[in-house]
Amino acid sequence: MAARTGLNKNNSAVKRIMQEARELANDPCTDYAAAPLEDDIFEWHCTIRGPPGTEFEGGLYHFRILLPSEYPFRPPAIMMLTPNGRFELNTKICISFTNYHEELWQPAWGVRTAIIGLQGFFPLKGTAAVGVGAIEYPTAERKRLAALSREWVCPRCNMSNLEHLPDPPASDGSASSSSSSSGDNSSSTPSPAPVSSSDIPIVAVQSPNAQPVLAVETQAPMPEAHIVHRPVPLVAPKPTRPHAQPSIVTQSFTPPGTPFTQPATRDATPQPALVAAVRQTPKRPPVLLDTAICVLLSLMLALVARRFL
Repeated sequence: MAARTGLNKNNSAVKRIMQEARELANDPCTDYAAAPLEDDIFEWHCTIRGPPGTEFEGGLYHFRILLPSEYPFRPPAIMMLTPNGRFELNTKICISFTNYHEELWQPAWGVRTAIIGLQGFFPLKGTAAVGVGAIEYPTAERKRLAALSREWVCPRCNMSNLEHLPDPPASDGSASSSSSSSGDNSSSTPSPAPVSSSDIPIVAVQSPNAQPVLAVETQAPMPEAHIVHRPVPLVAPKPTRPHAQPSIVTQSFTPPGTPFTQPATRDATPQPALVAAVRQTPKRPPVLLDTAICVLLSLMLALVARRFL
């Protein structure tokens, strides 16, 4: 890219355009080529490759990108130059990232975004392809125009599309070399020799009442393993009777003053639980203390009644 004079390099639009021009020159792509004009950096000429798998496959299409003076804060305009059957020629195309939709444009986008976006709009059909500058040609006509577009020459650049965007080198050489190397390896690797009947050992078996018979030596079959299933004995659990808890209610009470005798069972054996329960039974107070308390209560009630009456 030749040096340009007479440009205000302090202008934000000029600095942005120069930066994008250097990026595209240092990082070329096989699907598109773009560069600004020598006398006007606000006008770019670009060439893109037709999307693969469509009627535009194999075609090369040249178009213009017109950048405004407020770039990148305002979107560019795109005009197609090569006959293609999808867009009108020398007409500003209505796409979401062009000057027809400034509200959708983002300053972070650039010329590369516009090129890739235009390539994605080529295969659209139906209502998605309706807009200013859109046309609908038959598939056969689009294929014919794609074949003719490779030799189309831009009147401003004086170069054909094929010169702007040459075809990428084919990878057939690497594939053929890999196939030849694999063939050499397969030829150099010795294949196993077929086994003939002469290599099998043959043993003569003599029988007492017959002529000798030729038999092929074979290995004796391995005896099959027999699995012995032994019955598992079933042992029933021994029944156990629950032990009854001793009850305190059923035992007789021994009044105080009588000698304490330890309760026993039918077998004349003492029961520790019953003995402990009987020992923990509280003793009654003596009768004399009860009588004194009753007399004192009666005197207190008499004094209280006499005072109030």
